Amino acid sequence: MGAHLYSDFVPLLNKTTSAASRATPPGLARLRVALTVFFALDGFIFAGWVVRIPAIKEQTGASASDLGLALLGVSAGAVITMTLTGRLCRRFGSHPVTVVCGVLLALSIALPPLTHSALALGLVLLVFGAAYGGINVAMNSAAVDLVAALRRPIMPSFHAAFSLGGMVGAGLGGLIAGSLSPTRHLLALTVIGLIVTAVTGRVLLRLGPPAPPSDVRREDATGAPRRLDSRTRGLVIVFGLIALCTAYGEGALADWGALHLEQDLNAHPGMAAAGYSCFALAMTIGRLSGTTLLERLGQTPILVAGGTLAAAGMLLGALAPSVWLALIGFAVTGLGLANIFPVAVERAGALAGPSGVATASTLGYGGMLLGPPAIGFMADWFTLPTALTSVAVLAALAAAIGYTTRR
Repeated sequence: MGAHLYSDFVPLLNKTTSAASRATPPGLARLRVALTVFFALDGFIFAGWVVRIPAIKEQTGASASDLGLALLGVSAGAVITMTLTGRLCRRFGSHPVTVVCGVLLALSIALPPLTHSALALGLVLLVFGAAYGGINVAMNSAAVDLVAALRRPIMPSFHAAFSLGGMVGAGLGGLIAGSLSPTRHLLALTVIGLIVTAVTGRVLLRLGPPAPPSDVRREDATGAPRRLDSRTRGLVIVFGLIALCTAYGEGALADWGALHLEQDLNAHPGMAAAGYSCFALAMTIGRLSGTTLLERLGQTPILVAGGTLAAAGMLLGALAPSVWLALIGFAVTGLGLANIFPVAVERAGALAGPSGVATASTLGYGGMLLGPPAIGFMADWFTLPTALTSVAVLAALAAAIGYTTRR
């Protein structure tokens, strides 16, 4: 979610202190609940859009490549906003910016079903992507402040809430996809989003960002950046490529998984929507268990096993002859990808500090942006199942790179 998030969080991830066992002050506990709700709402709304992509594609008459270009609007809007949201958070505070972006996200989700051409869809997705990128930067910045104040590695719980929200949003969307039009469905998400933001946003606006403990000092504020030799810079880029390979798969499955099930396997719209739900559930389980797995197995086994598992799962998901086998493949892919990105970023940070985290995070997010349009073009050139196998190829590449850089 950006270099600022990981550069502050990674040093805290492995720190064990007596503060971890203290009771959370009531104000910070309320703040944690409010931020968790915003993470879950973000995943819930995004999943609501994802499961209606096939219907909106049919409504606009877009080809696979046209849809890929339109989906690039989400990426472009997010990139533009993410470069500005950090400045807005510094000027106005991350809590007000989170609330404003929550309102914009809820309003913009109602726009895609109102379009009737690929161009119009791309333009409204630019707005949706701007709101989506803004709330991700703002709420993660707020979460980083809370992690520093609590001195506890609670960041995975926020990202698990995002995945859980995505699972619920996809599951609910699947249940109503056959009986409710995309316009009514996404308008209902607007109403839900505005209500949740109004209720939960009051907590954020009342509670200011918590101050970190006096003995916590952020590395990037203590002096000049470290000078890195060429070998270290090369390794940082390598870990960034691992992040890119795995984030590519997450973006591709989110935008194309449901369409693959409905178009290539003749799944009912509700069953097609379950594809992203299975993936999101598996990601949630993987992230909730990630800390324990890292403590018991270590980083290299997680990279190698996770990449290998994701590659096998995606091959099954893309090439399976039945819907149920494809759903199993999606779930296995989610388990494999769940913890690779954080490990890659942590390794880059251990090598080069904040600059390493920045490089790896930027490359990783670039992979998430690259996935959906790349799949669209490859689907036009070949077929959508063949295009989705590129996720397996990159996951296997991540596992191979993780093994070769184990020392």
